[in-house]
Amino acid sequence: MSDFIIKDYRIGKSILIDRHGNNCFIIAELGHNFGAGPGRLDRACAMIKRAAECGADAVKIQTRTNATLYTDRFYNAPYASESAFASTYGEHRKALELGVGEIAILQAVAQKAGIMLFSTAFDEEAATLLHDKFNMPAFKIASGSLVDFNLLKHIASFGKPMIVSTGGYDTEDVSRAVEYLQSLNAHFALLHCVAAYPVKPEDMNLRVISWMREAFPDVVIGLSDHYNGTVSAPIAYMLGARIIEKHFTLDHTWKGTDNAFSLEPEGFRKMVRDVRRTSIMLGDGIKKVLESEKAPVRKMARSPYAAHDILFGDVIDPEDVELKTPADGIAAWKVEKLVGKKAKKCFEKGEALST
Repeated sequence: MSDFIIKDYRIGKSILIDRHGNNCFIIAELGHNFGAGPGRLDRACAMIKRAAECGADAVKIQTRTNATLYTDRFYNAPYASESAFASTYGEHRKALELGVGEIAILQAVAQKAGIMLFSTAFDEEAATLLHDKFNMPAFKIASGSLVDFNLLKHIASFGKPMIVSTGGYDTEDVSRAVEYLQSLNAHFALLHCVAAYPVKPEDMNLRVISWMREAFPDVVIGLSDHYNGTVSAPIAYMLGARIIEKHFTLDHTWKGTDNAFSLEPEGFRKMVRDVRRTSIMLGDGIKKVLESEKAPVRKMARSPYAAHDILFGDVIDPEDVELKTPADGIAAWKVEKLVGKKAKKCFEKGEALST
């Protein structure tokens, strides 16, 4: 697997991949969880700061050119969802869209907080804006854009890292997209994703990560996680995911479809902690005695002790030896090596025996 590099993060199989010593790149997906209207910029800024405090490596927003992205019929279609910010779907999306000035402020807040900010680009115009105006360090490709080769080619032309989600498509679609991106010499990572919001546990199918690693050995694999919980991320890491994207909010009760299944700060912090711990817990695979084990094992194990006084030169018989705790002498299995041998020194009753 070739490393996937975003600025000073090197994501790969190695134990140390970034300046912080982590080996899994964790993205807090803000999406449009900050909502619309007055106060949304303050909410978005607060989310970035809290995501950084929770240990995320990056935060992600979304960018669309709403006026031209949708057909007229779809743009003007009535939108009666309880999460709607306008009466039609197009106006709803327009109300959620961040302006150029707002993105600039969020970028400055992220830089000050020490966290990376980038965006999903849903169309070429949005991608160009993100590249030319903000010099985004990376581009997220939404699941729906996996088969949009025009958009993939346009974003690949920037020469920036691309993180590509695969929800809603099958192995043939994914393989086709990978082949196309490789033909463009694009620098990309691939995320397993289920495009359901939220996704049911039985639909997670995390073993797809294993298939992706085998099918695309030179591509860094990750998970775009829509599960309403934290357990999926450590499992994904165990299966080889080295990028985890998770929806993030400050309050489940905020208006918006994604807020309900996004992680609040405490949950997100625990997820980050558990992913980091998982990588540490895997260790090097070599079974050895740790310093932290010695004292507990001493109190649990037994060693051979002298059942009575033993003189120098005495032949040690089985009745001369008793196994006792603590294990301050030789290992219990060495009893057989003592029996029938001559004592090389005098042992008092209750003294730990040695060979």
